[in-house]
Amino acid sequence: MVLTQRTNRRRPTLEDVARQSGVSKSTVSRVVNGELKVRPEVVDRVRDVIAELGYVPNQAARQLVTRRTGAVAVVATQPQDRVFIDPFFDCHLRGIRKELIAHGVQPVLLFLEEPDDYPRVGDFLGGGHVDGALLFSLRADDPLPGMIERLGLPAVFGGRPLLREGETVRGQIYVDADNRGGAREAVRHLVSIGRERIATITGPYDQEASAVDRLDGYRDVLLDASPRLIERADYTRQGGADAMAVLLDRCPDLDAVFVASDLMASGALQVLRERGRRVPEDVAVVGFDDLAPIAESTDPPLTTVHQDVEGMGRLLARLLFSGTAEGTDEEATGGHPLSSVVTPTRLVLRESA
Repeated sequence: MVLTQRTNRRRPTLEDVARQSGVSKSTVSRVVNGELKVRPEVVDRVRDVIAELGYVPNQAARQLVTRRTGAVAVVATQPQDRVFIDPFFDCHLRGIRKELIAHGVQPVLLFLEEPDDYPRVGDFLGGGHVDGALLFSLRADDPLPGMIERLGLPAVFGGRPLLREGETVRGQIYVDADNRGGAREAVRHLVSIGRERIATITGPYDQEASAVDRLDGYRDVLLDASPRLIERADYTRQGGADAMAVLLDRCPDLDAVFVASDLMASGALQVLRERGRRVPEDVAVVGFDDLAPIAESTDPPLTTVHQDVEGMGRLLARLLFSGTAEGTDEEATGGHPLSSVVTPTRLVLRESA
């Protein structure tokens, strides 16, 4: 189909959404505009209908009233190729996109890969092109939070910002999972099934707060764990494979491994298979994420810590709208200012452990 072709199908209206949702037009309008005084179950029902019908708010009319651009920047300090092939980022961005579309807002995806990218992105964010920003995968020394603060641009962070040494509070609003608690549950499970030499493959804990928290959870359970049982990787499949090979060479008698992401765990499983180690008979493996395209297709299927990756993406955007809605203040939020959210995790048992 060529781009110039048009359909004669009538565009769905706000009235259509209200009728199918079983609510008033004013309620639909409040949901579209991100207002807080709507019950969560009603918000979800209206957004489902908006997505089903393909309803698009009249942006021109909204901009006249709200003086907004109708766009939000989604900023990733990751190489583009990783973002587009890593199932975690794909799922996270899917949740962000769904929530933005439900609000009739266009996401603008920006990448920060090199130091020279920061002035370009800063100029864009400060140029009045977007109403806010969603940011994830920031390093401890990343200048972006300071840029955002100077610009006065509303922002929500994906993942707890990694603090620099000696830093205690930064004040950014963020959405994260209970990484430490999830890691503790994973390692406790390995202990409960009789494993005694439990290794871990961590993420880059000089760059990712999630990696720091998951390593801390491992150490909460195994207080005397040898540093030889800990190997750092980069949240990629190849990184997990390389780290598993190092651990097997260093500690050939290990009988379990907690891997800080499903993608790394898939690489670790490959190396274990190549080395003739049976899973879980010889080495039990637990991952973190519970991404269905990975966890359900590994051999054997992966026991892993579940976090609601898509839901966290939606929550990121929802918090941004709560903080930028017209008239939103502490009174509108029940007397409480907006605060960060840490979502629960749970262990999903499959055949690998």
